[in-house]
Amino acid sequence: MTDRLATIEAGGRVLRLAFDGIEARFHAIWLRDNALDPETRDPGNGQRLITLADLPEGLTLARADWQADGLHVTFAPEGKTVTFPADWLAAHVYDQPQDRTPGRLPAFVQAWTAETGQGAPLADFANLRDDRAALRDWLAGVRRYGFGRVSGLATDPGTLFGIVDLFGYVRETNYGRHFEVRTEVNPVNLAYTGLGLQAHTDNPYRDPVPTLQVLACLENSAEGGENMVVDGFAAALRLRDEDPEGFACLCRHPARFSYSGSSGVRLTSRRPMIELSPDGELVAIRFNSRSAAPLVDVPFDEMETCYAAYRRLSAIIDDPAMEVTFKLAPGEAFLVDNTRVLHARKGYSGAGSRWLQGCYADKDGLLSTLAALEADT
Repeated sequence: MTDRLATIEAGGRVLRLAFDGIEARFHAIWLRDNALDPETRDPGNGQRLITLADLPEGLTLARADWQADGLHVTFAPEGKTVTFPADWLAAHVYDQPQDRTPGRLPAFVQAWTAETGQGAPLADFANLRDDRAALRDWLAGVRRYGFGRVSGLATDPGTLFGIVDLFGYVRETNYGRHFEVRTEVNPVNLAYTGLGLQAHTDNPYRDPVPTLQVLACLENSAEGGENMVVDGFAAALRLRDEDPEGFACLCRHPARFSYSGSSGVRLTSRRPMIELSPDGELVAIRFNSRSAAPLVDVPFDEMETCYAAYRRLSAIIDDPAMEVTFKLAPGEAFLVDNTRVLHARKGYSGAGSRWLQGCYADKDGLLSTLAALEADT
């Protein structure tokens, strides 16, 4: 271990390490707060057993040295010694340049267009249900592309719940545990007509929005009605490259969305069309012209800039070069990340029948199931 060094600096407040080709600094308070001993973290579930109020003020490092099982650190004034494995420290280095480019993609995510979006995952339902490796790969594809397709479903009502059961739970809304997508007289939502729909994210008037949507086909003999999906992250990045000022305007100011189409329901939200994390990572897209309320949170001097960017974003979303198109057959379904991927459909005629069922779920369940499956490999 001659290549492993540990040097205490800044009066005991900082530890400088060199190990396994890595050079990094760690603060004493950070190390103590993240100690791995059973008095600090529950050994079964990993949850922290202390708060910062339990730690002494003016905490410092009294000693640090590498041993065979990792880095041994003693804290003052507690006199407490804990061990940090080298691989754990390597996985949690924060003393390094961090990308803060506005609009950068999250980890594991690939932006796509009509040409590159064809790689999104398609799998047979029975295979997903019975083969954990197949489910892992399909979920990883959904994480990467923001959508995935499933075949081999029964065409009985409610079979779409089986897809959600693979990874999580249905999120019930005012539309019920599920909703029907078929032509209706005097519909409460334009989705229940034969009209074509611009690509959109669902329910932007909710806070939080349902983060996943599943649509399953039971019947589809109508002419037209093809489904389309558009990567909202790719659209946002294209807007950023074409109009950086407009992109920043849509990120900076909240839009408003509303829905009151059902008796006893009045939903509103106030969130940006393009949402970034504080360090610039793309978080979510909210785009739905049918549910957009008047923009009132944009300063007068910026309103025209925002509207120009809004118009350009809409045009990018409508560009056929951005969309993947497919027509669901009975027994097929698709799932979209509703915080990222916009979905649409072409208009269809009154001849024949078109019956889809939809439901919502939450992405945390999908990502949790995927992480557990990946940890098992």
